[in-house]
Amino acid sequence: MKNYNRHLITAALPYANGPVHIGHLAGVYVPADIYVRYLRWKGEDVIFVCGSDEHGVPITIKARQEGVSPQVIVDQYHTLIKKAFADFGISFDIYSRTTSSTHYELASDFFKKLYDKGEFIEKTTSQYFDTEANQFLADRYITGECPHCGNGSAYGDQCEQCGTSLSPADLKNPKSTISGTEPVQKETLHWFLPLDKHEKFLKNWILEENKHWKVNVYGQCKSWLDAGLHPRAVSRDLDWGVPVPREIKGSEGKVLYVWFDAPIGYISATKEFTPEWEKYWKQEDTRMIHFIGKDNIVFHCIIFPAILKSEGSYILPENVPANEFLNLEGDKISTSRNWAVWLHEYLQEFPGKEDVLRYVLCANAPETKDNDFTWKDFQARNNNELVAVLGNFINRSVVLTHKYYNGRVPAQNSLTKYDKETLAEISELKTAVENSLDNFRIRESLKYAMDLARLGNKYLADTEPWNLQKRDPERVETIMNISLQITAGLSTLIAPFLPNTAKKLCQFLNIGPVPWTDIGSAHLLKPGHHINKTELLFTKIEDDVIDKQLDKLRKTKDLIITNNNSVKPQKEIISYDDFARLDLRIGTILNAEKVQKTQKLMQLSIDTGIDKRTVVAGISEFFEPKKIIGKQVCILINLEPRKIRGIESQGMILMAEDEDGTLKFITSDDTVNPGSSIN
Repeated sequence: MKNYNRHLITAALPYANGPVHIGHLAGVYVPADIYVRYLRWKGEDVIFVCGSDEHGVPITIKARQEGVSPQVIVDQYHTLIKKAFADFGISFDIYSRTTSSTHYELASDFFKKLYDKGEFIEKTTSQYFDTEANQFLADRYITGECPHCGNGSAYGDQCEQCGTSLSPADLKNPKSTISGTEPVQKETLHWFLPLDKHEKFLKNWILEENKHWKVNVYGQCKSWLDAGLHPRAVSRDLDWGVPVPREIKGSEGKVLYVWFDAPIGYISATKEFTPEWEKYWKQEDTRMIHFIGKDNIVFHCIIFPAILKSEGSYILPENVPANEFLNLEGDKISTSRNWAVWLHEYLQEFPGKEDVLRYVLCANAPETKDNDFTWKDFQARNNNELVAVLGNFINRSVVLTHKYYNGRVPAQNSLTKYDKETLAEISELKTAVENSLDNFRIRESLKYAMDLARLGNKYLADTEPWNLQKRDPERVETIMNISLQITAGLSTLIAPFLPNTAKKLCQFLNIGPVPWTDIGSAHLLKPGHHINKTELLFTKIEDDVIDKQLDKLRKTKDLIITNNNSVKPQKEIISYDDFARLDLRIGTILNAEKVQKTQKLMQLSIDTGIDKRTVVAGISEFFEPKKIIGKQVCILINLEPRKIRGIESQGMILMAEDEDGTLKFITSDDTVNPGSSIN
């Protein structure tokens, strides 16, 4: 690897519309903090930057829902997130925000420079416009009928019922969520970054020059590049965000697209932190690393590098070690459903146990695939590893030193072969930790660091100083000296992972920080050095504590089910004539088969008494095709036909949704002739 004089480490900007949860910590912030602390221990020149991402449509939607300005929302969550990170001990050099004046100025200047260089494509497109609210509508401000499954509440970017990605133009009967009116198409001018122009450069830079990137990162980038890149908009019609520079013609009412402005937040944060910021962003002897989650890979590996390359004076990231997702108790973490362990709540409910969470999230890090956090595993790792391995070794070493030598480090007499092998293994474990951290295998590096505590426990168990004290006190002096040298080495080797524990350990040993280069030395503590009495570094977590957390999650899940399946409010009043227009009949299912490449759709052939017709219904999750043949159903037969996945559906069957989400047929108690009217 190339030698670098300095390091710039960035952590993905958390979005300021909600608190930080353990998925964020495991995916980004704990690994980044461990790596930064490791570099600092080695004496490297490093800056660690982050901040709140405070622009974009979700924030404006939340503000509208709560009846406040977007600034109120971002102020609330920026403060909450920043404090939680600080209380947890994430060691940012600066935690900034994208609503800062420095960021507005820098992002605007960045856009203007690319505009002046001709790096953008300017084109007019047709987008939905709310004439009553007098504004263009972002995708999430538009709802309508999904063309695939018929869900009447699909968003302009995705149908959350069938999971299909959409564009607003795909929706049937679109409505503005702002005014409830039907939007119109209106032309608007925007600027686009021509990613296709940078495709050759990106393919060479990523696929050839950066084959050392993690497999998941490299693979996702290759997939995008193989599919071909296309121009991407860098501006939006919105009143919340960094304004497009007003000296540019047509800029009125337009802001920088959040994906363009947010990564520039790394630069503006560095600029706020040091007047020498350009040294970290523009000199080739700086190594830049982006720590992110897998949902941000494309932005940091393809789009942001294309932006930096277009500008021309900035360095590109040397690595982007993205992690996968962390699930919670077997279910995907969801902010909207409150299915999460929130950092600020954990800090309140587990005071003094910051390192326990750091340890568990690191030991269970989703580095190569999605992983699962469970409270039982949290308890087991605390009790069986932190308490029984790390805490046990340190406690025995310090307690025995006070018992035998009044807290004074004993002499190191002649060493046996086993003593020398044990001391040599300290250096080997240090090298293993370094190699793993240098290659962003954070979970593996923690294992090697903990192996030093396991080595210490094994050494004490094998030598049994408590059984030798009377008959061979000289040998016991050596054993306890070596145990204390291991303890001193541990105080630094575990420091990137468990910083609070490492600090306490130094207090026990009555020493300052041990330099990283000194780990493995047999003489970190001199004979006669006085050490302080110990206290328990970790305490057992009992079942009732875990049960309380599990009960909290159970109540959350119950609330999710209740909210998701509660009785829907009455729709608007309709006239009798409106109702009379509905032609509802009893039909008999003649044939049924699942629609290929879909999860929910089933194609039904139904005898309506009038004819035999095809209906596509989203019921595959609840019924086997063969088992519903012959079933009588209620069917609306005068519904306008429409194509679903290329199949023309000629009606709609009536279903009831149970409280657990299960669908049930609505039908007659007795068998009746197909075509019988429902009045």
